[in-house]
Amino acid sequence: MISQPTPHSPESWWLRHQRELAPWLFLAPAVAMFVVYVIAPIFQSMRISLYDWDGLGAMKFIGIQNYIELGSDPDFKTALKNNVIWLVGFLLAVPAGLFLALLLNQTVFGIRAIKSMFFFPFVISQGVIGLVFTWFYSPKGLLVALMHLVGLPGVAILSDEKLVTYGIVAAGLYPQIAYCMILYLTGLNNLRPDLIEAARLEGAKGWPMLWRVVLPQLRPATFIAVVVTIIGALRSFDMISIMTSGGPYGSSRVLAYYMYEQALSEYGYRMGYGTAIATVLFAIMLVYIIFVLYRIYRQEQDTD
Repeated sequence: MISQPTPHSPESWWLRHQRELAPWLFLAPAVAMFVVYVIAPIFQSMRISLYDWDGLGAMKFIGIQNYIELGSDPDFKTALKNNVIWLVGFLLAVPAGLFLALLLNQTVFGIRAIKSMFFFPFVISQGVIGLVFTWFYSPKGLLVALMHLVGLPGVAILSDEKLVTYGIVAAGLYPQIAYCMILYLTGLNNLRPDLIEAARLEGAKGWPMLWRVVLPQLRPATFIAVVVTIIGALRSFDMISIMTSGGPYGSSRVLAYYMYEQALSEYGYRMGYGTAIATVLFAIMLVYIIFVLYRIYRQEQDTD
């Protein structure tokens, strides 16, 4: 005869709490990986930022000296300013993606082929896009030829300290607009036809239809587009590395690339200073991540 579990036995405790514990057991491997490969390196980087270290020799504790040096570092200020330019310029991808989505959300012959052409930049590697725009901006490239064609003097954008960051942002916008367009096309395909029809019966069309009926239903797509675009602007690195390597004279650096130069390139090997830059960048992103999580929480509360 099989004995039944007593109220105080481990089997009885598991049966009473199985429903509450099962989700945590499924989450445990992912949480452990997240702690080991994300949370722990963050705190390790913060610790290293308090040291003077070349990555190989002995570590010398210097406290917040690296952060004090950042306050008087003109290259750091240039990188921070360029990150702001990236942030503002990259946000243009959201309205541009919406405009293209509205333009392509038609039922005419050949529209699928046209959609594929606009979708194409999203599937191309960032490295390829960087090389293409480097050739496009070169003194013998297509941009200068077009400027000469309309009677304007040619400008070597990637060699101009005042224009280089804007030129790289424009190159980065090329695939980012395509991504936002895809998000909005998906949202347009999920619009409620009853609301659209009711608005038409009320005489709404054009801008009133877009502003009062369509855009409110596209809020989830807009939220995702803004989140992904801002994160992409803050972690910009690859386009700068490919197109200018931070030049000319460091005028196109951003925080991520300046961190790489200081910590890992032959110009620096200052791991402590590089991780201090990384910590500042992480703090900026953390503020935004907290805002995003708060918005998600509020939306879930409103739906409940």
